[in-house]
Amino acid sequence: MGLLRQAPVEFEAAADVPLGGVLWALPALLAEGLLRHSRKLFARPEGFYPLETIFLVRAFMALVRVRSLEALRYEPPGEWGQLVGLDRIPEVRTLRQKLGQLCQRPGVATSWSSQLAQEWMAAQPEQDGVYYADGHVRVYHGKLAALPRRYVARQKLCLRGTTDYWINALDGRPFFLVSRPVDPGLIEVLRTEIVPRLLEDAPGQPTAAALAEDPLLHRFSLVFDRAGYSPEFFAEQKAQRVAVITYHKFPGQDWPEAEFTSQPLVLANGELVTLALAERGTCLSNGLWVREIREREDSGHQVSVLATDYRSELRPLAVRMFARWTQENFLKYMREHYAIDRLVEHGTEPLPETTIVVNPAWRKLDSQIRREQVLRERDHAAFGALNLSATPEAPELEAWQQQKAQLHQTITARQTRLEELKAQRKKTPRHLTLKELPTADQFPRLRAERKHFVDTIKLIAYRAETALVATAREALARSDDGRALVRELMRTTADLHPDLEQKTLTVCLQPLPSRLQDQAVRRLAEKLTATETVFPGTDLRLVFKLNGPS
Repeated sequence: MGLLRQAPVEFEAAADVPLGGVLWALPALLAEGLLRHSRKLFARPEGFYPLETIFLVRAFMALVRVRSLEALRYEPPGEWGQLVGLDRIPEVRTLRQKLGQLCQRPGVATSWSSQLAQEWMAAQPEQDGVYYADGHVRVYHGKLAALPRRYVARQKLCLRGTTDYWINALDGRPFFLVSRPVDPGLIEVLRTEIVPRLLEDAPGQPTAAALAEDPLLHRFSLVFDRAGYSPEFFAEQKAQRVAVITYHKFPGQDWPEAEFTSQPLVLANGELVTLALAERGTCLSNGLWVREIREREDSGHQVSVLATDYRSELRPLAVRMFARWTQENFLKYMREHYAIDRLVEHGTEPLPETTIVVNPAWRKLDSQIRREQVLRERDHAAFGALNLSATPEAPELEAWQQQKAQLHQTITARQTRLEELKAQRKKTPRHLTLKELPTADQFPRLRAERKHFVDTIKLIAYRAETALVATAREALARSDDGRALVRELMRTTADLHPDLEQKTLTVCLQPLPSRLQDQAVRRLAEKLTATETVFPGTDLRLVFKLNGPS
């Protein structure tokens, strides 16, 4: 009827609540900002379900690997309701409507994620101003939009999709992403969006006076792969006092083995490794001098790294480049466990008519030119491989001459065709605005507001999981077991014991399969209880315990 402003959040004693372990993530979720700006930024009509419940349900879904809203149909709503202090959680249709109401105002999800990104970056001063940048293609298999094709490295195919550019910390934790339905490439996105945003939001940057006093001082460091290699771009960032670290795209000849020395390095995860490193100064094609660091593998292969950070020592620079696997592992983990590639809503929205896209006619000509060049080189190789025997007979000589003549004629025709195609390509503009494209080639973008909102909650859930893993690893023999333990903990059955007099809500987990895991969980319980987290919408302080003998 609309007369109830919101249902009261009330907990009752319950035993063996499925997925009760997900409540152990609540202190970390709140610390990462899940509800910090919810009332200020998001508004919706009053109803049965409190605003905080919508956020909590969506975060809990991410943590227990309910991969989509539709998958919630197969979860017991009453038992999920016990996790949030209600008789049931919203059904799928209701939850979808609530998400639509929350994201009704354009740009609200982007504003929320931007505020959280600033807070996350400010909370990690130990990262020493190092940011990883990398692209990830979200493949689109639908038929609503003929999105441009882009190369998907993990599948080794050119597929339709949208490119997201992620910015992560040295340990792999995410800060923010930039989504581009029309991908101009990593360099352009770094130049126009990522670097300006970091210049404005990144904490710990030196003052203008400090930069003027020390010409080698930089604001922060950007680390990316070979897709961002450009001497001109390096020079631009050096002028802005931004250091870049990337792989050398054209390393040249190997360096002598005598130049390399064994160096002990501590990676981002605390692992101690020893690498054979060497360093020189290198002048790039535009006259810019940079540091070149090479690592020599046991096989003799040399990996070349370029850096415009002229102050840091050799070993920290090597660690920053070779620890890029943390971001790649993050993207793989988010794709497999948090389903970041999954669509949240159907439908499209128009792109600005001034959006610059690659001309399909130019792309077709370029593809034909590349094909003709490959075939021409193949014919040249066949022409050069035709040989006569030591004492050729007349039939062999005649056949040889015919084959040579045919191949020469084919090569000449291909060369003529190639020159014609290049002339056509030269007359064809490479880029057009979306408005200038033929109607059949124009395309919209996928709706992004709800997707951005849900992805932000998934980032919060991942960061909360990572915080729990960091605590659990302290009591584990193998640090690699931390994430598996936390994933299992999220899905463990729990008992709920509310105490209205003491104003506590005790969450008791059932014992885990091994004694070592129980020890790690008990240590985690002490840490979480010490946060004195109060469940949203109540005055109940959360207490975490593990059933069974200690």
